[in-house]
Formats: sequence, C-alpha cells, structure tokens
Amino acid sequence: MTTSQLLAYVAISVFCVLEVNSRDTFIAAVYEHAVILPNATLISVPRKEALVLMNRNLDVLEEAITSAAKQGAHIIVTPEDGIYGWKFNRESIYPYLEDIPDPQVDWIPCIHPNRFGHTPVQERLSCLAKDNSIYVVANIGDKKPCNASDLQCPPDGRYQYNTDVVYDSQGKLVARYHKQNLFMSEDQFNVPKEPEVVTFNTTFGRFGIITCFDILFHDPAVTLVKDFHVDTIVFPTAWMNVLPHLSAIEFHSAWAMGMGVNFLASNTHHISKKMTGSGIYAPDSPRAFYYDMKTKEGKLLLSQLDSHPKHLVVNWTSYASGMEALSTGNQEFKGTVFFDGFSFVELRGVTGNYTVCQKELCCHLSYKMSEKRSDEIYALGAFDGLHTVEGSYHLQICTLLKCKTTNLHTCGDSVETASTRFDMFSLSGTFGTQYVFPEVLLSGIQLAPGEFQVSSDGRLFSLKPLSGPVLTVTLFGRMYEKDHTTNASPDLISQTLKEKSAASALKH
Repeated sequence: MTTSQLLAYVAISVFCVLEVNSRDTFIAAVYEHAVILPNATLISVPRKEALVLMNRNLDVLEEAITSAAKQGAHIIVTPEDGIYGWKFNRESIYPYLEDIPDPQVDWIPCIHPNRFGHTPVQERLSCLAKDNSIYVVANIGDKKPCNASDLQCPPDGRYQYNTDVVYDSQGKLVARYHKQNLFMSEDQFNVPKEPEVVTFNTTFGRFGIITCFDILFHDPAVTLVKDFHVDTIVFPTAWMNVLPHLSAIEFHSAWAMGMGVNFLASNTHHISKKMTGSGIYAPDSPRAFYYDMKTKEGKLLLSQLDSHPKHLVVNWTSYASGMEALSTGNQEFKGTVFFDGFSFVELRGVTGNYTVCQKELCCHLSYKMSEKRSDEIYALGAFDGLHTVEGSYHLQICTLLKCKTTNLHTCGDSVETASTRFDMFSLSGTFGTQYVFPEVLLSGIQLAPGEFQVSSDGRLFSLKPLSGPVLTVTLFGRMYEKDHTTNASPDLISQTLKEKSAASALKH
C-alpha cells in the first residue's frame, strides 16, 4: 500500500469512527444543590478547614453524579458556588481557590494530580468524571499570581476568578471559563481582562459555557450562539428569583427558545435567598424543570435532548408592525415592574384586543379568559428603556400579567398564585431587536411545556387552553447595542477561536 493510499485509508477510517460515535440525541442531567455553607465569617480559614467543607459538598455532588451516570446521562451540570457557597470577601475566599491551568495542557488530574501543584478539588472532580464515564461541569475558584509589571494586578498580587471547569468522560480537563459579568456582591472575584468565549466539542454536539449573570448580556452568551454556533449551553448559576419576569425556570427556558439552543441550568437551592429553579430546556419546549420553595433538599433532573436542535428564524416585529396602534385614551396607567416604569392598560372583558405603547414599542394582545373574575385584574404592559437596578441593560418588554390585588397600583408587583385561566392568547410587539425571549408562567411558578409556541412573524400564542391559571405571558426583549457597557472588541471572535475555545477529543 502506498503512502497516499494509507493516508486516504486512515482519513476514511477516522471519518467512519466519528460518524459511528456521533450521537443524534443525548441524555443531560442537572443537579440543584443545597450547598453546605461555611460559618458566617469573613475571616480567612486554614486551607485544611476549607477542604473539609468543599469535600462535604463534593460528597453530595458525587451521589448526584453517580446516580446520573447510572441512569445513562452523558453530561451533568452542577451549580455556581456549589462547592463552597458565596459569602466571601477577597481574603476569605482565598483558601478555597486552586490554580486551574489552561485546558491546552492536556491534563487528567485524576491520573496526574500533582502536575500543577496541590489541586485536590480538581483531582476529585476529574475522578468523578472518569470513574463514572460522564462529562462533569462544576464551578470553582481560580487563582493566578501577578506582579507590579502588570499594571492591572490587584494589590494582593493575584487575580481571583469565578470559574467553570469541564472534565470529559476520561477525566480530562477540556474547558475552563472565567465569568465575565460578575453580580454586584461578587467583589471577591476579578473580571477577566478580555471576555472569554469557551466551547468544547463532544460526540453529542458543541457546547458553550456561561455563568449566571452572563445570561443578561451579549458577551459571551450571544456570541457563543451566533458566532460559535454551539448546540447547547451549560449554565451553572446561583439565581435569586425575581418575579414577574426573572424567575429562573421562566427566563432560562425563554432564553433557550429565543436563542434556539439547548440550555442546561443548574441552580443552587437556598430558599431563604429565593434560590431555586433548575431545568433542561430545548428550543421548542422545557424538557424537565424544578422549582420548590418548600423543601431544603437538592434535586437531580435528567432528560433526553437532540444533539443538534433545530431553530425557528423569527422576525419579531413582522406581525405587530402591520397592526394599527389602537388608542387607549384615559384607560392607560403607569406601573412599576422591578423598578422599571411600564405603561399599562387593564383587560376589562372576558375577551378582547388591546394595544399599549411606550416610546418605540407597541404591544398587541388578543385573548380569551375562561371567565372574568371580580377578584383578579390583568393588565397589558409595555416598557422600552434602560434598566438600572442590579445591573444596567436596555429592555423592550411586552407583558400580560396578573396584578397583585384589584388595585391597579399593584400591577407589576411580585405574584405567585392566580385563579384566572386563559383559553387563548396572542401577544406581539414592534421590537427593535432580534433578541426576544418568550415567557409563559403559570400559577405556583410553573411552566407550560407544549402549550404555546412562537410563529415566524413574531407572535407568541397559545396552542390550547392553558393547563393552569396565568401569572404572566411575556416577550422579553434585549437591545444590547443600547447598553451603557461597551461590547467586546471586534477581534474577540478571531482571538477566542485561536486561544479560548477548548475542544475535547470526540469521545464519550
């Protein structure tokens, strides 16, 4: 056999192996973890004491990982802060941190634990992946020393990062992501100098990584989908629910639908901070979700997903722009939703067609209730402006929501239960963005899988009478270009393609 024939044979053989090993579907798992927290102190503890706490949490995560693997899961996502909690300053978090190398070093910590210093947490995570033949996504802290030659070096001589790591089914470190958009209270961590766009390849699709607050911003979340064409997002989070539009299961499932990707969201479980809500979401519908403000235990979710999900292309303004903006006259009133000033109109009949506008946004609603109750009021609202509390980001929102009481001044307040059922609804808006996330939330903070869909002309409409009373039906739009923060540099994509995209070997 000639050299050229041999190379051709090898190429064909590799192609066939990849074809055979690639999967059309896979089983995903997420674990909502009731984190064992350290003592409420901001004083640094010895490293040994920090390891004791982290191993207690890892003991719980080990049970979840083992159980998921036994049920056939190919990948499991665990929460942000899931190994040590969240109440720290820069000094007190330090004993919990490890130096996490770039995945390009080709490292299996379970086999070579001391190659990059003392890394017992990374070793244990790697062994959990390897011993159970499953991809493991976890959130830990990374530390990187620096000195005065680096003008951005913090005074304590180190960078500290909120970090996601991924180990493949062989235990190999295949991805490391430093969180870009830190939440207000995360002053124990640094923002990376450049936004990182991190992906990893598997036999069941291409994956991207974001963490918690990242989901509200363009980089790296949108970049991963639009420019790096990932199939699935893994999402460790410590999400505090904010109604009516930002409860975890509600917004995360809407983001999956709006962006056309699978979304694996693993939340911490801490009910005193309103932290609950995990899920496995496909673009067409939620596949599994969990929300529980009563129990204190964690929860493992599993579901099958398509490796390469299909995505409907939507023109979010097409339908609404062809409708007349009906005058609401004196019927319009003002209300507040999470500190944002909405324009509202009350839904007065059991059925109706309403329009409400604010600035460039007009929202149109057609609906039919099962009955018009005297003890509940619903309103159609519009908001077009910059949200400035707990972050700064520009929103365009059309929302049908239940008011807290029969007083119109309570429209927009947090509401968890309702009694009014809707036989049908159709909601649309004249959005100035292609990034719109469709939400439907029912009484008791429940989703409505398979009960609604989005049309290519931008309507969010019911497929049948909803299975429960409605809290909100919402089109949540983001106008990233109007944010006050600067977007990533133009060469972000080319830079990260070369340096930040962590690709694993195509193995199970």
